[in-house]
Amino acid sequence: MNEITPAAEHHYDGPGALPVADVPHKARLTDTDPQAARRAERQVTFMFILAILLFIAFIVAYIAVDKNTVVYIPVFGEVGASTMLLGLTLGLGAFLIGAAAIQWAKKLMPDVEVVQERHEMASPESADHEALDAYTRGKTESGFAQYKMIRRTLIGAMALFPIPLVVILRDLWVTPPGSPGPATILSHTLWRKGSRIVVDGTYQPLKASDLPVGGMISAVPADLPAVEDATGNLDARGKAAIVVVRMAPNEIVSQQGTNWDYQGILAFSKICTHAGCPISLYEQRTHHLLCPCHQSTFDLADGGAVVFGPAARPMPQLPIGVDAEGYLVAQADFAVPIGPSFWERG
Repeated sequence: MNEITPAAEHHYDGPGALPVADVPHKARLTDTDPQAARRAERQVTFMFILAILLFIAFIVAYIAVDKNTVVYIPVFGEVGASTMLLGLTLGLGAFLIGAAAIQWAKKLMPDVEVVQERHEMASPESADHEALDAYTRGKTESGFAQYKMIRRTLIGAMALFPIPLVVILRDLWVTPPGSPGPATILSHTLWRKGSRIVVDGTYQPLKASDLPVGGMISAVPADLPAVEDATGNLDARGKAAIVVVRMAPNEIVSQQGTNWDYQGILAFSKICTHAGCPISLYEQRTHHLLCPCHQSTFDLADGGAVVFGPAARPMPQLPIGVDAEGYLVAQADFAVPIGPSFWERG
């Protein structure tokens, strides 16, 4: 039976095994073959150069490819050519920087095993000098000064990497001449006086008798499908989605307007005022609406007030009533912008 020394006991892996510190070190091919080392250097350099070219291709694709152009890809179907090219060039460029750094560390940086003995938690007075020595040694062993091609291409790739991010940030909003600004667009939805409230998905109009006390339904305006077909996007849905709940009228503590309910039926925006997550988790007993993203909780019986979580504003309430045929309709648009706060919000 092998004897285990106290110093190596925590490294022992079973009968016949050597302590980790005593396992013979196996040199890498790049340590013994200069040609292999040069080949690894060229590989790392090539990946950095390719990353540079991909970042340049990102800018070219952003400028040259029409945002309305679509291409067909098996399994995925039709996708935007601009979106696909921007994602591929930026993603592959960032991946290549990481892959090149890993290859550099695995093949060219010193491959040594270091055993550090445990010591007291308090740092000795010489810790500053040791840290400086470790930094100096690491800078030398990394080969940053030795491998000039790697250093130059790394600097080039890292210098170009932020440019696509700046382009993306710049493109978050560009207001065409004569078009409404973001404050106007975000402050209004499809809801207007007389808009019928329909069930989201089936688009069936709702009557008060369709919703029992304690019930909750996700709903949208009746003209939403036509708007989505015309625009080809979900922007209108993201602003107009609501939850419709019913409680006993005497359970309603407050509302955001006078008589904004109909026989205990209340309608609130479905978009959390914290980070814009859609909400449909309703607790009948407490009348609380819970956001699944960050657990903001709103009391729908008390004007959508925040009772817990990071949200800072109540859930906007939609004033509702019924039309001549008895269907639930909106009495007006939301009185305040829905969703998270934004700079231009009054």
